[in-house]
Amino acid sequence: MHIEQIRNSHEFFRNGYLKKEEVETALDFAVGQIDLNMDLFGESFPGSSTKNNSYPTIDNVEWTSGFWTGMLWLAYEYTNNEKYANLAKKNVDSFINRINKKIEVNHHDLGFLYSPSTVAWYKLSGDEDALQASIAAAEQLVTRYNEKGKFIQAWGDKGDASENRLIIDALLNIPLLYWASKVTNDDKYRKIAYEHYKTAKSTVFREDGSTHHTYYFDKNGVPVKGVTRQGYSDESSWARGQAWAIYGNALQYYNLQDEKIFDDFKSVTNFYLNRLPADNVPYWDLIFQDGSGQSRDSSAASIAVCGMNEMLKYIPESDEYKLVYQSAAHSMLKALIYNYANTDNNKGGAPLLLHGVYSWHSDHGVDEGNLWGDYFYMEALIRFYKNWKIYW
Repeated sequence: MHIEQIRNSHEFFRNGYLKKEEVETALDFAVGQIDLNMDLFGESFPGSSTKNNSYPTIDNVEWTSGFWTGMLWLAYEYTNNEKYANLAKKNVDSFINRINKKIEVNHHDLGFLYSPSTVAWYKLSGDEDALQASIAAAEQLVTRYNEKGKFIQAWGDKGDASENRLIIDALLNIPLLYWASKVTNDDKYRKIAYEHYKTAKSTVFREDGSTHHTYYFDKNGVPVKGVTRQGYSDESSWARGQAWAIYGNALQYYNLQDEKIFDDFKSVTNFYLNRLPADNVPYWDLIFQDGSGQSRDSSAASIAVCGMNEMLKYIPESDEYKLVYQSAAHSMLKALIYNYANTDNNKGGAPLLLHGVYSWHSDHGVDEGNLWGDYFYMEALIRFYKNWKIYW
């Protein structure tokens, strides 16, 4: 993959670094909104995205439900207040029930569901029930594996020819499998995760460092074509997908410690950074720039910050891009704090982070808050606040 030189890197340095007090203030606003949302949702869950900046109340049935529980764990880690842990543990019981009864788990998003909920609680406490539910979720994810194509099928019934594809989002789901191998000493999970990653790298990753959203395979597992479902076109680069690639490569390195991944990370990250608008928060597809009149996707920025922060732990000090990535991560998070975060704390159901996009094509959650944006925004803040042990 080609690695672009980063243009205008001096702009990131000019923005300066966030101070710890700024991060704490942002966390206080985030926790204040979580308090209001806890009162509103109780033991139910917020929907995936807001409508008029207000989340609906739903049962634990969406692919995004784990992000709400993850925010509760992050609030608990920040405040040490047991009220967050108490509600999060009730959420964990719901996730145990969900995987035991196979409620809405016939898809690849088991990592999004179980890493920030039950895996997080196991890592924080060693809880045995959370451990077993998390392993069961990994087992369910394994059922999505296509042996011929060596990838995890994203959606639809296994073997459905019309859904024989992977999507870039799965780079955040396969860490559940790496974790499962570590706690069970069963290498099958790691092998499937690694095979999926290799297949993704050879399909949804383009040579210029951009990414497809999704890639189709024929019945024999042969790659056919890359297309989009969320991005502007089959040839453009969906901003959130590019962010999944940034964080996905960082998590791949975290699990494998393979230095060849550094170049993959640089390729997708430099492509992303070179296409940011002036305020460092992307439009929903990287094809758009200032003056386009299109909506931003603040969630893509929060995901990218987390990925860059994680990879900065591993990139050698001598690397030419290390300080650029560090400055860029500060610049992006600073932009989110001051221009995109919700600081009103005046109503339950409101998002932590404004101006996201769920799906532009279906006019769903456009210029609204969404749960993954909220979660990764808060994860980014916690990463800048302390030496955080990741849930992924």
